[in-house]
Amino acid sequence: MEIIQTVIVKQILTELSKQQLLDFFNSEILQLKKECEQLQFEQKKLQYKKKGPSPNHDFFKKELNSREEEIKMLEFRLKQLHILPIGSEIKQKEVQAIIRVEVGNQWDSLQKTIIIKDGRVIEIR
Repeated sequence: MEIIQTVIVKQILTELSKQQLLDFFNSEILQLKKECEQLQFEQKKLQYKKKGPSPNHDFFKKELNSREEEIKMLEFRLKQLHILPIGSEIKQKEVQAIIRVEVGNQWDSLQKTIIIKDGRVIEIR
């Protein structure tokens, strides 16, 4: 029998991967800040057009709050990344895999983790 199982992909932190993650987090923060500025601009534009509070005020507030929360989360992850030493394992993502299961298999041995370093698989546990 075959089943679909979630497999954790972990990355070993190297100088190169740390710099790539720093660049990624910083670019995401910058993009979110630009989106916030654009939303504020659109909100003011609608306010001046309608001469008063916009009926979409709650929409803009919700969207701005959502992006601000994402920025806070990314900034926290940036701080954590600065603290982590080179060689640390960090969870990168989860993927789905098809696993063959037979009667008598040890269930714990079916749980898989893929370890990558600088974009290459170096171990499957």
